[in-house]
Amino acid sequence: MTLDLDAYFARIGWTGEPRPTVEMLRSLHRAHALGIPFENLDPVLGSAPSLAVADLEAKLVRGGRGGYCYEHNTLFGTALRQLGFTVTLLAARVVLGAAPGDIRPRSHMLLRVDVPEVTTPYIADVGFGDIGALLEPIELVAGAEVYDAPRHHRLVTVAHDGPLEMWELRAEKSGSWEGQYTFTLEPFEAPDFTMINWYIATAPHSPFARAVYAHRTLPDASHRSLAGLDLIERAEDGTIKERLLSGHDEMVQVLRNDFGIRVPEGAELPV
Repeated sequence: MTLDLDAYFARIGWTGEPRPTVEMLRSLHRAHALGIPFENLDPVLGSAPSLAVADLEAKLVRGGRGGYCYEHNTLFGTALRQLGFTVTLLAARVVLGAAPGDIRPRSHMLLRVDVPEVTTPYIADVGFGDIGALLEPIELVAGAEVYDAPRHHRLVTVAHDGPLEMWELRAEKSGSWEGQYTFTLEPFEAPDFTMINWYIATAPHSPFARAVYAHRTLPDASHRSLAGLDLIERAEDGTIKERLLSGHDEMVQVLRNDFGIRVPEGAELPV
């Protein structure tokens, strides 16, 4: 099935000429990142979300829902292919928050995007969600930087023992660089992520199966994040407000009103 591009553009508020250019890639990436929230309600409610295009369109485009990385980047990659870009699926290890020596599995989906008649490919990722997530794509060049205001990212290569070159996406935080995830350029296929998605959504020790996580970056550059009952709001000037929600009912209200997520009626979310 092909994606209804007009409905997708309307969902993310993108207007422009649908031609496969670097400028379009940048503007579409930012519009998607600002237009559809990150959330994991399906896993915490006991199911692995479908990655079929028809289901993603029904949920993220028409259903008032968000999703996590596999859903966002599958949807975005589908749109890019229909628009004439070449898209390769990649898998990353999240290093953000990892303890020294901690080796996490490759659990994050991101995209390599090749633009017609442009020599340098780009890394695109609309599904990371966190405050360190890309708002615009970054060139796949060692040392490349993108000032995706209000954020600032850098892509570097790092030493490791494997035969393939290892890349790391870093985000600037308080004047220093903080690693977000590492990856190689080995292509992955959709069935690989079908399996990874099922594991992350259903494994008893997976954090995405145990607690609600939601993120929303707004056009004014403020960012909201929810982890369980812990709500953090970062204003455009960097001011941070944090508070603990009172319980399930307030969580549902915040997801609906502050994150723009249409919570399924009768859903009993873990708190």
